[in-house]
Amino acid sequence: MTDSDSDDREHGVDFGDLDDELDSHDYPASKDDLVAEYGDRELDFPKGEMTFEEALEGYKPTDGEFQDADDVRSAVKNMVDAEAVGREGYSDRGVESETTDETDTNESV
Repeated sequence: MTDSDSDDREHGVDFGDLDDELDSHDYPASKDDLVAEYGDRELDFPKGEMTFEEALEGYKPTDGEFQDADDVRSAVKNMVDAEAVGREGYSDRGVESETTDETDTNESV
């Protein structure tokens, strides 16, 4: 597995072949240039998919241009919001009991 393959799915977004194409694109690049080149490319999420153009809809780069592929990927991840979330509210950090019955405690008497 190459580094690129392991980075295909980042924070729920699978860029697929677009990942390598973004890496090889000439930067700085405007959003309009990138959308013209890659706008119809599909991005996959655990809950579906959308085009690159749809993912960047409404996004305005702070300096007007993307400086590198990482800037583009960050913008996409920021814009897709809940679309990229597998299970909302999921945490692998342990489970807290939601018991409200005061008699169901682990305290010794």
